[in-house]
Amino acid sequence: RGRVRSRNLEHVLEEVRTLAASGYKEVVLTGIHLSSYGIDTGESLLELIQKVHEIDGIKRIRLGSLEPRIITEEFASSIAALPKMCPHFHLSLQSGCNATLKRMNRRYSAEEYMEKCDLLRKYFHNPALTTDVIVGFPGETQEEFAESMDFVDRVNFYETHIFKYSRRAGTRADRMPDQIPEQVKTARSEILLKLEKQMSKAYRESFLGKKKTVLLEEKTEIDGVEYMIGHTMEYVKAVVPYADDLKNKMTEGVLKEALNDEVLLLDESWKVV
Repeated sequence: RGRVRSRNLEHVLEEVRTLAASGYKEVVLTGIHLSSYGIDTGESLLELIQKVHEIDGIKRIRLGSLEPRIITEEFASSIAALPKMCPHFHLSLQSGCNATLKRMNRRYSAEEYMEKCDLLRKYFHNPALTTDVIVGFPGETQEEFAESMDFVDRVNFYETHIFKYSRRAGTRADRMPDQIPEQVKTARSEILLKLEKQMSKAYRESFLGKKKTVLLEEKTEIDGVEYMIGHTMEYVKAVVPYADDLKNKMTEGVLKEALNDEVLLLDESWKVV
């Protein structure tokens, strides 16, 4: 709440150095409004990313949710030049319909949002783009919902987090006319969830046959078989056969097959790198 308050840049770097010294290989830079980092201190998110990139021991840098406006030619090209930068970007959308975005008081259009996605795809090969979408915002007609869904389909997100609009007393939206019935919101949510599942599956499977690095994190069991599971830089879940010395190890191998709707398996040639 209130004005933007950025953590001291050197304090952030010192925390990252401490994590690296303790064996952590990936850091996530996040905040309530990450894109505004540094506007109150004369610094910038790009400067912070570049300085974190210099810290020995850190192998990956991942970002939290970003406002679309931060994605400029300079920002995208600069972070794409950093090998530790994960090609995984969560850009808040809320709706793909301009009329709905205007009622939400969002300061971007669907067209501007698409331009930001295109910029990321210009500088990163097949990046993971994820987002949030609200269905059933006051006044959302069936035509507006269809327009929003079509936009989500065209962007072709890796993951879309779908929320049904929920009234909150005292907000401007709570006082708006044309509140959407709960059953309509539920029906629209289910339609969008079906599309989300299809897009997510297609994105994961686009990596089959490709060599990727996976940072292993924990033990899991799939169909009675034990594995070590982790993520690629694109945040795609992948596994190798379980061994008790693989936690926090960086592995490399070819993604062989999908074990289920969420997890890919590295082939037998995988190795610790």
